[in-house]
Amino acid sequence: MTKYIVSGYIGFDNFGDEAIAHVLVESLKKKGAEKITLISSNPEKTKQIHEVNSCPMLGFFESLKEADVLISGGGSLLQDVTSLKSLIYYLGIIYLALFMRKEVEIFSQGIGPVNSKIGKFLTKNALKHCSKISVRDKKSQELLKSWGIDAALVHDPIFDLNLPQKNKIGIVGIQLRNYPSLTNEFLKGLADAVSKKFNDKKIEIFSLQDSIDLEVCGRFKRMLEKNGMKDVVVLSNLSINDVFEKISDLEYMIAMRFHANVAAIKCGVKTVAINYDIKVKKLAEEYNLPLIELTQREFPQILL
Repeated sequence: MTKYIVSGYIGFDNFGDEAIAHVLVESLKKKGAEKITLISSNPEKTKQIHEVNSCPMLGFFESLKEADVLISGGGSLLQDVTSLKSLIYYLGIIYLALFMRKEVEIFSQGIGPVNSKIGKFLTKNALKHCSKISVRDKKSQELLKSWGIDAALVHDPIFDLNLPQKNKIGIVGIQLRNYPSLTNEFLKGLADAVSKKFNDKKIEIFSLQDSIDLEVCGRFKRMLEKNGMKDVVVLSNLSINDVFEKISDLEYMIAMRFHANVAAIKCGVKTVAINYDIKVKKLAEEYNLPLIELTQREFPQILL
């Protein structure tokens, strides 16, 4: 029997990362794991959602000490575009596990970009000592190959879920998140395009991490209503299953977040991606999705 500890972006009410944690936990349970512990920013809530053990982000030492295997992932943990500090944190857990002679697995991650010299050095060195590495896109695999590291190419874990395929009922989904280069001018142009193309349809605006998404979703709703659209709702405080159920009803999805796009693809929804991050661009290229740039003011791709 094996004891696992999982390091990821868990406990922040982010739909994609919680869904990945769900897939991983279910997979480990099927393997007959003796114990599963998730490192979380909100351990009590994580225990309730995933029905496993949980420990704080800065209080994981004892749980790591008694574990046999550390799993790092999925998502985009090993990159320094968000911040070098977060990269050092996730690498720090890996290095401590290696020092304690634990087996370390990198699970379905998107690796990079890693731009800093110190970040690149520490990431390369850590990954060379991991027992298993799987990545979710070809560019991550190619990056590791250039570092002399072999990695298995796998789908993002959400693709492994059995999601509902429904008869589409004419609802348009918009998924937005706050981001420094997401401007009011962009939002207004997008609102104008949505209003012209989908003026006869219901619009559902998805907030998938309320602390980051909810304000901009509300702002976009007001722009649509100013354009005369009447059937517009913002969906917030959603569970993992709520998100999948709602997305499966859609006819169209226009989305920023990586996992909103993944869920829409998996549910057979016509999807347009908004490129705010390299991982979204990689996904759009792999699945031939129309891609909207944040610098755009006109949106021909919206005419699916």
